[in-house]
Amino acid sequence: MRHDHVAIIGGGFSGTLLAVNLLRHDGPRATLIERRPHTARGVAYAAAHPDHLLNVRADNMSALPDDPGHFARWLETTHGGRIKGFAPRLVYGDYLDALLAETIARAPGRLRVVQAEAIDVDPQATDMRVTLANGEMIAADTVVLAPGNLPPHTPAGIDPASLADGCYAADPWSADIAAGLTPDDVVLVLGTGLTMVDIALLLDAQGFSGRIVALSRRGLLPHAHADGVPKTQRAERPEPTAIGLLQALRTRAGEIDWRAAVDELRPYTQSIWGAMALPERHRFLRHLRAWWDVHRHRLAPSVRQRIETMREAGRLQVGAAKLIDAERDGAHIRVRYRPRHGDAIETLRVRRIVNGTGPQGDLTATQEPLLRALVTRGLLRADPLRIGIDVTQDSQTIGADGVASDRLLAVGPMTRGAFWEIVAVPDIRRQAWSVARRLSNAQWVGGEGL
Repeated sequence: MRHDHVAIIGGGFSGTLLAVNLLRHDGPRATLIERRPHTARGVAYAAAHPDHLLNVRADNMSALPDDPGHFARWLETTHGGRIKGFAPRLVYGDYLDALLAETIARAPGRLRVVQAEAIDVDPQATDMRVTLANGEMIAADTVVLAPGNLPPHTPAGIDPASLADGCYAADPWSADIAAGLTPDDVVLVLGTGLTMVDIALLLDAQGFSGRIVALSRRGLLPHAHADGVPKTQRAERPEPTAIGLLQALRTRAGEIDWRAAVDELRPYTQSIWGAMALPERHRFLRHLRAWWDVHRHRLAPSVRQRIETMREAGRLQVGAAKLIDAERDGAHIRVRYRPRHGDAIETLRVRRIVNGTGPQGDLTATQEPLLRALVTRGLLRADPLRIGIDVTQDSQTIGADGVASDRLLAVGPMTRGAFWEIVAVPDIRRQAWSVARRLSNAQWVGGEGL
């Protein structure tokens, strides 16, 4: 299959890394299409507040798998080595901007960045035609989708149209969630994971001094990283079942620090997921996912301390409950919920609800015009778990007919159905590297295992 020109739709972290690696491998020319006014950063590194830190130490945040110290050296050059441990996400966005600009400068004319929204892809006999919202059409040999994380779905029990204006924030990154709030107000955050932590820090930084109530089904908070955790290695991969994985972690956590027990699974996680039968994957998502997330995706210690300080001061309350419904109460909302392990329904009057349930990936529910168009064409289908785009182990999309395409690929978090662990920098950089190698006919290049 000829790959002289690759169109990459989505200029966030995943799409940018793919473009960078195509040029580094002396591969095909590329067009990077991004609807936002900025490339490289995506939502995670563009909508962040200065208080938002990376959840991975800087030493392991290189964008280049063949150069593990790249980010640390960039920090040394640009910040005089002053940033240690967990760097601010905005700084990491600057790093990605600089990497993209440097790559373009070294290969003039081989990468075009287009600020526009792609709304359709039409396969032709000889090429793929990408239609933009402005009417322009871009022809490419191969199209790679890099949509990043989709916004959270509105939870059952909430009808935004029935609530007063400004009472419901469907996307915490698309609006000023502290606007119009007073110290007497209560904000309800749906979700208690990483997104909730970002929301709480953002409200605090924007001067909101009222009370924040965060609810999720289990009420679990992400744990924190710790210094001095030993780096260990497993001798073999655990049994690829939900209970087998749980037992393996419990056994190792009894022998070593639990963080080390989780971290030493990293080389095996994708292969464990790939070897799991579909019923086992369902079982993992239903019973273990929440516990996995809070142990695997941890917070910088300073961030967890700030959250604990807000809780001790009574400004942040975290609970386990199921939302029943939300009704308009003038300029407020009357929320009904059932606490976990309880039968009685409780009521809470809040000024604003912020959806912090985290990114979703169900193609059958998305409102993204491009993804809806591709599903309608039969070029995409949801994976069996409905958590992303169905792809092969080579990141080829699978159409409604069950056939994999070598002209339409996907990278990044929306391929979680095939890989599961594909949301953090170390995993995405490896995927982007591998796809770029294949499109550049450079499979002989090493480094994907770093």
